[in-house]
Amino acid sequence: MITLHGRTVVPGYAEGEALVSPEPISGWGGIDPAAGRIIEPRHALHGVAFTGKVLVFPSAKGSSGWSGFFQSTRLLGTAPVAMVITRISTKSALGAVVTRVPALTDLDQDPCLVIRTGDWVRVDATHGLIEVKAVPTRGGTLPPGDTPDPGGPEPPDAELRSAER
Repeated sequence: MITLHGRTVVPGYAEGEALVSPEPISGWGGIDPAAGRIIEPRHALHGVAFTGKVLVFPSAKGSSGWSGFFQSTRLLGTAPVAMVITRISTKSALGAVVTRVPALTDLDQDPCLVIRTGDWVRVDATHGLIEVKAVPTRGGTLPPGDTPDPGGPEPPDAELRSAER
């Protein structure tokens, strides 16, 4: 298990599968609040849903409409369960507040490099703590220093890996 420590943006507790964005996310024109998806055409995660995920991203980009679009995800039931933000800005801080999800920033390690999409992440934003249970890669290996959790979630590609055997 990997543990990260950071600063609280919005207190609370949530856990879920991580969705890690390698690049900043735009709110206005970058997400579809009704679908809970990233729709920015040139974004690495174009078409990928963040609903119910722990959204890990380096920063927000774009206009002040960012927070309004993320507030809409809360109102429409398509919000992420938590946000982990590498570089906080007024846009992303207000977005996390109005989305009303646990959020952390200023972590002791870069979350976009430590956490991988598909990892199971527990966010205790009240205490500034993130626990990451890495999911084995398709090759069946875990990152150095991590051990499998027998009671943890099934990897998202478990059926695929079973079929490959």
